[in-house]
Amino acid sequence: MYTREILSSRETPVENGKPIQGTWKEAFHGVDLLEIQRPFSFPLPRGLRNLRVKEWESFAIQDDHIYLEAFLANIKYYCVAQVLLYDKETGERLRFNKIIPFSGWHLPRSLWNSAVYSRSYGFFFRIHGWLDADTIKVDLDIEATRKRASFTAHLEYDLNYLKVPPMAVNLPFSDRRCMYAYKTFSAIRGDVVFGGRHISLDPGKAVGIFRDYKGYFPYRMRSIWCNAFGNTEKLRFGFSIAENQTKETFKNNENVLWQEGQMTPLPPVRITIPKEDEADWVIQDVEGMVDLTFTPQEQVRGSFNLFLTRWEYHTPLGYYNGMLVNSEGNQIPVRNLWGVGEKLYLRV
Repeated sequence: MYTREILSSRETPVENGKPIQGTWKEAFHGVDLLEIQRPFSFPLPRGLRNLRVKEWESFAIQDDHIYLEAFLANIKYYCVAQVLLYDKETGERLRFNKIIPFSGWHLPRSLWNSAVYSRSYGFFFRIHGWLDADTIKVDLDIEATRKRASFTAHLEYDLNYLKVPPMAVNLPFSDRRCMYAYKTFSAIRGDVVFGGRHISLDPGKAVGIFRDYKGYFPYRMRSIWCNAFGNTEKLRFGFSIAENQTKETFKNNENVLWQEGQMTPLPPVRITIPKEDEADWVIQDVEGMVDLTFTPQEQVRGSFNLFLTRWEYHTPLGYYNGMLVNSEGNQIPVRNLWGVGEKLYLRV
């Protein structure tokens, strides 16, 4: 069965100007990829190196009533904010997308006590990472238009509720270029108001995933993510699985399974996506720990094309079925678990 070394906690994934590859069970106290010396074969000033570092923070939550996912991304040449809400009871859907060319925000280097926010007419989005207090807070406010209902959310990730370790990784694209990712699974408390309907989130029933990324991603970046989480009669669990362009994926990758009190690093996988939108995605490994299918139900697409850059983001909502195996060899059945598939192509 697949195993992976979990390294001791450290302040930063960069040491003596070189990135450190590995997997950890605690967030770094600071992530500044500009500390890497000569990430390219030719010298570049700090400002140009900064343009090559892409970064984003995202979260997803759900309970019996709603599924909510949102992110803030700094692509440096432009910034993107997206919010997607699906009401499971009424079938209503809210989708908000904002792209700001040539300007935007800078994501913090640490999650221990820092915040990032986007504010514009009729829109406010703030993520406050506060790991010192075992919490991450999210505030969202979108005003109503003729085609869109109003939406407000005040959410709190209670990172101590389920006693689940996070996963932090630093993965190589080359000897000097890398990708950092932090992922955590948590109980959620808070309030959501959508179109005048108020939904109170109970940490005994609501769960979510939070993700933080930074990286010297390739000029043509291709990544696929499969994320799902929820409650069964006996277990609360979630998983986040990806296929991307990093190297040495058997030694370290960003694939993870969470259960109450337990985190299991998963092996690399192959995600097969058919051409037909309604057909099942197939997610499998060669170790016998991941065997899933994803059945899309709601198709969500976004794109942005400006001169030499392009952003294509396909995020269908749907159901996962199959089986996962944890580090103790126990099978975790996955039955109609609501989640999302994400397919990103970025050329910049």
